[in-house]
Amino acid sequence: MGMHTGSHIVWDWNGTLFHDNDAIIGATNAAFAELGLAPITLEQYRALYCVPVPKFYERLLGRLPTDAEWELMDGVFHRYYTEHRVRCGLAEGAVELLAGWRSEGNSQSLLSMYGHEELVPLVRGLGIEAHFLRVDGRTGPSGGSKAEHMVRHLQALTGVRATRTVVIGDAADDAVAARHVGARAVLYTGGSHSRASLEEVGVPVVDTLAEAVAEAQRIAA
Repeated sequence: MGMHTGSHIVWDWNGTLFHDNDAIIGATNAAFAELGLAPITLEQYRALYCVPVPKFYERLLGRLPTDAEWELMDGVFHRYYTEHRVRCGLAEGAVELLAGWRSEGNSQSLLSMYGHEELVPLVRGLGIEAHFLRVDGRTGPSGGSKAEHMVRHLQALTGVRATRTVVIGDAADDAVAARHVGARAVLYTGGSHSRASLEEVGVPVVDTLAEAVAEAQRIAA
């Protein structure tokens, strides 16, 4: 792939580039229903969501789910999400931002905790795969942190330096993963977390992806 002398963005997918809040909330409530939990709103989800995901369920159950409960809820979540994601699309302005960042001589990649085998054809089908040096989804069990996945992702990117890399995502875990590899992070309020919970992380928090890219350019220069 050659050397890349500009700044680099590692984009998150769900809730960041891919605006899938409705599918996520519907899938979450479908999973909750399996254990008799009442449905929650997007605002409640943003206030309570955390990684690893079983801890999120603990906040509503009052205890960690058993292995059997987790397996059941995770299966229901992914079946519902797969069915309903077809009505979701890219976040506003995403295509233009990806093209603009690339045209300025910078590089970008995509790292998601969504399953790799599902992610790649979805990105390809939306016509944006060519903007990325690499597209990586989760391999292995769901529900964990992005940190170790970020290590492998950056190691696979020839010529990309962590010190000039900014992770753009919608979750506190994106900032944790960035810190784990020595990169910076910008968090976006349009996805899974409330602004209040994101501001506790101690990294820049923005309300639009355009602001996220501008901030990435500033802190990675």
